[in-house]
Amino acid sequence: MIKKSLTPNISVKIKGKNVLVAPLDWGLGHTTRCIPIINALIINHYHVILAASGKSAALLQKEFPHLTIVPLAGYHVQYAQSSTWLPVKLLLQVPKIIRAIKNEHAVLHEMVQQYSIDWVISDNRFGLYHPAVHCTFITHQLTIMAPYQWLRNLLQRINYQYINRFDTCWVPDMGGDEGLAGILSHPKQLPAIPVQYMGMLSRFESTTTFHPEYVYDYCFLLSGPEPQRTRLENIVLSQIEQIDASIIVLRGLPEQANAIKSKHNILSHLPGKALQQVIEQSKFVIARSGYTTVMELLSLQKKCFFIPTPGQTEQEYLAERLADLQLCFMVKQEHLNIAEQLTALEQFPFKTLQPKIFTAQQLKLLIQNL
Repeated sequence: MIKKSLTPNISVKIKGKNVLVAPLDWGLGHTTRCIPIINALIINHYHVILAASGKSAALLQKEFPHLTIVPLAGYHVQYAQSSTWLPVKLLLQVPKIIRAIKNEHAVLHEMVQQYSIDWVISDNRFGLYHPAVHCTFITHQLTIMAPYQWLRNLLQRINYQYINRFDTCWVPDMGGDEGLAGILSHPKQLPAIPVQYMGMLSRFESTTTFHPEYVYDYCFLLSGPEPQRTRLENIVLSQIEQIDASIIVLRGLPEQANAIKSKHNILSHLPGKALQQVIEQSKFVIARSGYTTVMELLSLQKKCFFIPTPGQTEQEYLAERLADLQLCFMVKQEHLNIAEQLTALEQFPFKTLQPKIFTAQQLKLLIQNL
């Protein structure tokens, strides 16, 4: 297996216009945050090829029906239901993850030759580095949160060993003290390769400078890996039946038809523009605290109620950090009592954020600094 040099190599340039974009398959967050990158590439006249499978491929097919999507197997990582068992659960899956990384690395060589790839943009796919092609790794997790400091240190060393095989690392956050993700994206020590902060990624572009007339009191956005997505859905659907308010629930299932009956609006999925309209027409948004969801909702300056996925220490850290900054209201899933907490939500003293958003112009600047 040929490895990249572990020292920065800023002399490697992009030779042409064929770009492979490949998001990780852990939930849909990595896929949706690639949408503004893909749009920026298209605006800058790059020829984009996508690599994905399953729900990620289904979502990308709906957003970009004119683009080629090459099948690429995912990692299929399963999370623990609690933080206590997370280290054990992850360690047991290490062999499977390593096999997936080796497989995608081998597949990439075939893709580069078949599609004449000039540039690879990998969102957290560790195996998509190539000795003859410029490869960019996207991650906001330079620090991987874990319940124990020894495990956090170990995971960061392993994380950096893989990241350093790429040519550049892009971090979807604001630089300096303005960083949204805290120590996740702003660790004490950075990888050896050049690191660039690209601003917050959002497929949404705010179209109003005033508060629109609200159609919905509460919008529930369900997302993330199974089985926790389904568990939260079951809790939400059972509890909102007793709530007298205008509610819409988006299930985060782009591959399924709408088939749930309720007095409220229950939809499996909405494409980007329709989703943004629903979010902007909602007074409050209740969602997981996945980083992509956080970036998109705060970019629209929405009042958010975050419910971290149990066992995902990153989401727990983000929700607690943002709640401390009064940028969101948060409750853990095991304490969820929607009727009571919606009353508290109405009284929460929200602060607003002035985010720096990634744009097509920002892409040009990142490319110039490769």
